Amino acid sequence: MDKLSAEQRHKNMAAIRGKDTKPEMIVRKGLWSRGFRYRLNSPKLPGHPDLVLRKYRTCIFVNGCFWHGHNADVRSEKGEVKNSECCKIPKTNRTFWVAKIRRNQERDIEEQKRLAEMGWHCITVWECELKPSKREETLKSLAFTLNKIWLDDHAVKKPYPKQEEEGGMLMAAEENAASLS
Repeated sequence: MDKLSAEQRHKNMAAIRGKDTKPEMIVRKGLWSRGFRYRLNSPKLPGHPDLVLRKYRTCIFVNGCFWHGHNADVRSEKGEVKNSECCKIPKTNRTFWVAKIRRNQERDIEEQKRLAEMGWHCITVWECELKPSKREETLKSLAFTLNKIWLDDHAVKKPYPKQEEEGGMLMAAEENAASLS
């Protein structure tokens, strides 16, 4: 049973913001302090990602565990719902919340597929990963992932041709020296 009246609950739920949330601010400050630059809520991309790093062709979504059903199984056909540690679906008006969270999960998957088809990398950071005990590890992991993406995208695709050594000097160097003279 809900301890708040329907009107009080409505006011509480209506006050929850979609932008500039505390988890999003933690990720933004962590990335900025590590030298990453980004744009916020790009309207040109599907799903309006929370952070867009064009240099890395990466979109970062900072998701609330409740709103996006982190580790909660709401897709079962029998209507059974399994809560997770960080996502507990309310018992009041349960069918509404299950349907809402299921729609959010399906929309997230669809938007990330569309972004991948456009050549963007997608990273999802969950609210529970930003708790003080896990925060630094999560931000380090995020920075490592972004650097790896950049290195993989800018790697030399073809290996250099093998050149044989003759008398301690590379043959290609001798040929270049001969052509210059």
